[in-house]
Amino acid sequence: MKKNLVNIIKFLIFFFISAALFWYLYRGQNVTELIYTIEHEVNYYWILLSLFFGLLSHISRTIRWNMLIEPLGKKPRTINTFLAVMVGYFANLALPRMGEISRCGVISKYEGISFSKLVGTVVLERALDIIMLLIFLLIASITQYPIITRFISNNPDVSEKLSNIFASANTLYVLLVLSLIIWFLRKRFKNTALFIKIDRILRNFMDGLRTIRKLEKKWSFIFHTVFIWIMYYLMTYICFFSFGFTSNLPALAGLTVFVMGSFGMVAPVQGGIGAWHFMVIGTLLIYLPGISNIESLSRSFALVVHGAQTGMIIILGALSVIALPLVNKNNISTAKPTSIDE
Repeated sequence: MKKNLVNIIKFLIFFFISAALFWYLYRGQNVTELIYTIEHEVNYYWILLSLFFGLLSHISRTIRWNMLIEPLGKKPRTINTFLAVMVGYFANLALPRMGEISRCGVISKYEGISFSKLVGTVVLERALDIIMLLIFLLIASITQYPIITRFISNNPDVSEKLSNIFASANTLYVLLVLSLIIWFLRKRFKNTALFIKIDRILRNFMDGLRTIRKLEKKWSFIFHTVFIWIMYYLMTYICFFSFGFTSNLPALAGLTVFVMGSFGMVAPVQGGIGAWHFMVIGTLLIYLPGISNIESLSRSFALVVHGAQTGMIIILGALSVIALPLVNKNNISTAKPTSIDE
C-alpha cells in the first residue's frame, strides 16, 4: 500500500511537471490555427514512414538484448523479448525509468531468468546508448557548432539537461564502486544473511554486465547498436518532409534537432512530454528565423511528431500487455519466475 502511494505521488509530480512545461510552450497558441495546420498542412505519409523506422529500432533493440541475455545460459523467445521491450517503453509513459525494471520483470516472469542478471544487461544497454548519444552529439557539435552554441546561449538551463546524461553514466560507476566496497568487506560480514543476499544480487548483476565479453556475434552486436540510433535519427529527420517549412532543411539540421530532442527525452518526465517539445521547438526557431509564424509552425511540428511516436508506444505497449499472457499460456508453467536475488 505504501509503495503504491509513493508511485502515485511520483506519477503526479512528473505529470504536473510535464503539463506545466507543455502549457508554457503552448499557452499562446491559436488553437484554431494549430488544428488547421494538423489537418491540412501535414503529409502523414512521412509520419507513418518515420514510425516504421521506429518499429525497426524496437526490433533491433530486441535482437541486441537477446544477444546480451544468451551468454547467461538462457535463450528467451524473441517474441517475449520484443513484447517486454514494448512494455518497458509503455511503462516509461507512467513513470520515468520504470520501463527498464518493467521489461526485466516481464522476461524474468515468462522466461525464468534471474531478475538481477537482467538488470545488469539493461544497465549495460543504457551505458551503450549514452555512448551513442554522445557520439551523435559530437558529430552535431562539429558540423553545426554555431547552431548548438546559439541554442545553449538562448537557453542556459540546457546545461542542466546535459549534465543528466553524465549523471546517468555515473549511476553505473556508483554501482561498481558499491560492488567493490562490499567485495572488500565480504570476509567480515560474509556469514550474515543480509550480506549473503546482497552478495548474490551483486554477483548476478555483475554477470549481466559481463555478458558483453561473452558475445558470440560481436560485429552483429555493434551493427545493431549503431542501427538503433540511425533509426532514431531517421524517425525525426524523415518527419521534416511532412511539413512545408522544414522540407528543405538539410540532413545535418535533422541531426541537430534529433540530438537536442534526445536530451529532452532524458528529462525526468513521462515520455519526454514538454521537455522534448521545448528542445525541438527551440532548435527549429534558430534554423528558420525568417519564416513568418515560425513559432506556431514549430509547435505544430513538435506536437504531431511527438504525438505520433507516443501514440505508437501506447498502442504497441497496450497490445503487448494483452499479448504476453496469451503468447505464454502454454509454457508459463515451465518458466519459473525468479526473485530479485536468484
